[in-house]
Amino acid sequence: MTRAFLTVPAARAGRVRPGGSAPRSRRNRRARDLAVVGLVTAVALAAVGCASADDDKDPDRRSFALEGTTLTVDSDDSALDVVAADVREVRVTRWFRGSVVAGGEPRVTWAMRDDRLVLRVRCDGLVADCSARHRIEVPRGVAVKVEEKDGRVTASGFEEALGIRTEDGSVTVEDSTGPLDLRSDDGSVRALGVGSRQVRASTRDGSVRLGLRAVPDRVEAGSDDGSVTVELPREDGDGVRAVYRVTAETDDGAVDVSVPRDPTGAHVVSARSQDGEVTVRSAN
Repeated sequence: MTRAFLTVPAARAGRVRPGGSAPRSRRNRRARDLAVVGLVTAVALAAVGCASADDDKDPDRRSFALEGTTLTVDSDDSALDVVAADVREVRVTRWFRGSVVAGGEPRVTWAMRDDRLVLRVRCDGLVADCSARHRIEVPRGVAVKVEEKDGRVTASGFEEALGIRTEDGSVTVEDSTGPLDLRSDDGSVRALGVGSRQVRASTRDGSVRLGLRAVPDRVEAGSDDGSVTVELPREDGDGVRAVYRVTAETDDGAVDVSVPRDPTGAHVVSARSQDGEVTVRSAN
């Protein structure tokens, strides 16, 4: 969601007296200007309210042809729900609400450019309040890369490789079996009920939690500032007790590893945090 507030410049300062303060008349005008700015902003806020994409009861829908076997989603300011589905084209449903005071009309755009789905929200003004959400249905068998600048991302149902990167927002993946590469600069990362053999998950600011339902070949989980939790199966698909080669470290916090360990094991798990607890345990 975008909420923008444009500050109106105060009156230019006048000549400063030798004692270091501006003339009283100048100071009074400056105070009045600031008061007017505050009043205008307050009135604008009351007029705009708080936008929510969920209030859009008549969403837009569009389908896009996909030429290759990899889809890149390029979004700058929207919540995204990305799902694998029984469709032949990429289907997008868009919810949007927005208001702008003393600015251009808010608008959203979508386009497919060389198998790159580009989603944009434009919301600029004195007081701007916009909220967008997209549901993206992807044909099965297609690998997906998501590049989100500002907004949370959820994904589910993927058997092919799935990569998600957000600059500001959480990442949640469920019910997927393809390789996962999940990263957030500012937000939590979750991969729950996944059967992926290769998992990389990291965040600079937030927690990481991985819940695997299949014994992985390699897991790398890390956070600069937050806890890291990795839950692993007790047995493989043949009912054989799973043993893991685990590296678990933190610079500031507790470390708890309760899964069977083998320093030469084939199932490699790395869990690290600079500031937070690290837990590697068996899934319930």
